[in-house]
Amino acid sequence: MGVSLTPILKREQTSFKALYGKSFAVDASIELHQFLALIRRPDGSLFTDPRGRVTSHLIGLLTRTSRLVTDYKLRPVFVFDGRPNPLKRATIEARRKVQQKAQAEYVQAVEAKDYSRAWSKVVMTGRVTGEILADAKRLLSLMGIPWLEALEDGEAQASFMAAKGDVWAVGSKDYDCLLFGAPILARYLTLTGREYLPSKKTSRPLIPELVKLEENLEALGISREQLVDLALLVGTDFNEGVMGIGPKKGLALIRKYGVAEKFPEEIRSELPEDLNGVRNIFLHPRVLENYSLQRGRPNPDGLIEFLNEERAFKRDRVQKVADKLTESHSESDSQLGKWLA
Repeated sequence: MGVSLTPILKREQTSFKALYGKSFAVDASIELHQFLALIRRPDGSLFTDPRGRVTSHLIGLLTRTSRLVTDYKLRPVFVFDGRPNPLKRATIEARRKVQQKAQAEYVQAVEAKDYSRAWSKVVMTGRVTGEILADAKRLLSLMGIPWLEALEDGEAQASFMAAKGDVWAVGSKDYDCLLFGAPILARYLTLTGREYLPSKKTSRPLIPELVKLEENLEALGISREQLVDLALLVGTDFNEGVMGIGPKKGLALIRKYGVAEKFPEEIRSELPEDLNGVRNIFLHPRVLENYSLQRGRPNPDGLIEFLNEERAFKRDRVQKVADKLTESHSESDSQLGKWLA
C-alpha cells in the first residue's frame, strides 16, 4: 500500500536505455504482488502447473526479470520482507480483508457473466504465500540473481543499501523508500507497458520514473524528518493518519508548524501517542548491515529441472532464457576481467 505522496513529489520519466547497467535493490514483495495481479489467464485465473500450484510469479521472474538482466544489463538484488513490525499487523489484516472481499465479488461477477468487473476484482486477490516465496527464492538462485531477507521491512533494507551506495537505487512502487532514506526511488521497472487500475476498470501506460529524495526535499523546503511527519499525517503502513488530511494539506501544516508536536491539539490527538516510536521505524529501521550482493552463475540444468520437469514449463523457452542468462554472466565476467587487468 505505502504512503500516498504523488501530488507533492517531482517525478522524472526515464527509460531502460538510460538505466542501462544500473544496480537496484528490488522490493520483492511488490514485484511478486504485481506478477500475481497481472499474469493471469483471460478469465482472470492464475496460471498453475498440472498439480494446481501457482506459476504466475515464476513466469514473471523468469521472463521479465531475465530481460532486464540480459537486454539492459540491470543488476537487481531482490529484498524480501522479514518479520513484520507489530505496528504493521493492522495494515496486513486490512489487506487480507480487502482480498477476501475482492474474491467474493469476483465469484459473483463471474456468475453474472460480468467479466470486466470480474477482472477488476480478481487482480486484487493475489496473496504471496510461503510456497510462492520459496519458489521465488529458488528461481532467483537458479538464475544467478542475488537475494536476501530483511530483518523486518524489505523497503527499509533496500533503502539502507541504496543509502550506503551498494546499489544505485531502490526499485519499488511505494514512496515509503524515501521515508527510509533511499536517495533514488526507481518506479515501474517493468516491461509490461501497462498497469491495470481496478477502481477505474481501465489500464494506463507504465513509463519508468525516478524520484530523487534530496531534490524533492529541497523543492518542498523540508527535511527528511519533516517528510516523515508529513507521511504520518497522511497515513502509513504503521499508522492510520488523520482524517481529511492529504499530502498538500499535510505539507502546509509541516511548513507552518515544523514538527508534529506543535500541531493543533485536534490534529495531534489523531496521531500515534508514541510519535518517536513510529518515526524511528523510518529514520532508524532494523536492517541487516552485512550482506552479499554477488551475482551467482546461472544454473541451466537446475532451471530445466525446476521449471520444465517440476512445473511443466516448455523446455525450449526455459532453455532459451537460461542460455541468455549464461551468456550475460559470461560477458559480465569478461568486462570485470578487463577492469582488473
